[in-house]
Amino acid sequence: MTKAECKEVFALLSQYLDGELPEDVCEQMDRHIGDCPPCVEFLASLKKTAALCRQMEVEEKPPELAEEARASLVEAYRRFAD
Repeated sequence: MTKAECKEVFALLSQYLDGELPEDVCEQMDRHIGDCPPCVEFLASLKKTAALCRQMEVEEKPPELAEEARASLVEAYRRFAD
């Protein structure tokens, strides 16, 4: 996998998770993610963050949780980008 491919996947991840992409694009992303450990890790981190956000109302989120989720995503992105 090349960094360019990973960046393309990264750019489409939100749409991918929301089911907004054409089936052929999803299949290409599935193949890439299945063979790319950094993308697997980043996708897992993004899914976890999204799930945490859905579980809590905006007013109920403690600042440290929001910061923890942000830090987790930033760290995963740094590993992804390297």
